[in-house]
Amino acid sequence: MNMLSQDELKTLFETTLYFLALLNPASKILFLSARQPALTNKELSHIAWRATMFAFGILLVFCICGNFLMVHVFRVELYALKLAGGLVLLLTGLNAVQKGIFYNQDANKIVSDDELSVVPLAAPLIAGPGTIAITVSYSLEYGVGRTLLSLAIALLINTGCMLAAKAIARILDAMVMIGPLIRLTGLIIMAVAMQMMLSGAAEWLQAMP
Repeated sequence: MNMLSQDELKTLFETTLYFLALLNPASKILFLSARQPALTNKELSHIAWRATMFAFGILLVFCICGNFLMVHVFRVELYALKLAGGLVLLLTGLNAVQKGIFYNQDANKIVSDDELSVVPLAAPLIAGPGTIAITVSYSLEYGVGRTLLSLAIALLINTGCMLAAKAIARILDAMVMIGPLIRLTGLIIMAVAMQMMLSGAAEWLQAMP
């Protein structure tokens, strides 16, 4: 196996950081710590790893054959994905800003941890439209292997942050910072969602005849 060159390592580092920025581990920490009733360590571990595996599965498919799937199977352009996914993220962020929670649980409906780990945690909070779009783009530019390596590193860091969510939340709670940070993170998520939607709208307008 050939060692990566300095330029290749630099590219790997940069792409990993970009994926990590899109994953936004802080939002996952606050999302999990705000779950009511509070999660046990076993439940937290189960949700974190299940969400990561589902998200990686989604991104793996798009990394390997995303361009083909989007164009020839689903007949969906990337701008449509950005608009739809951005709307979902916008509503999630708005809920956090207004109510101080990321996820509204219906009092008459019990949402299982398995359901929660898939939607909204795995998708769209981890495997969101921005992450999917960049995965498809990077796989074409840098190759599937390099893209998957960067993605795997970023996902492992994100998972580590989720597993430490309770410990981090206790520190933030002692500083009375959880509520304000949830709303601040919700605002950031809304801004990211708006950027995705504006980007999708701009691409749509450019594609119009």
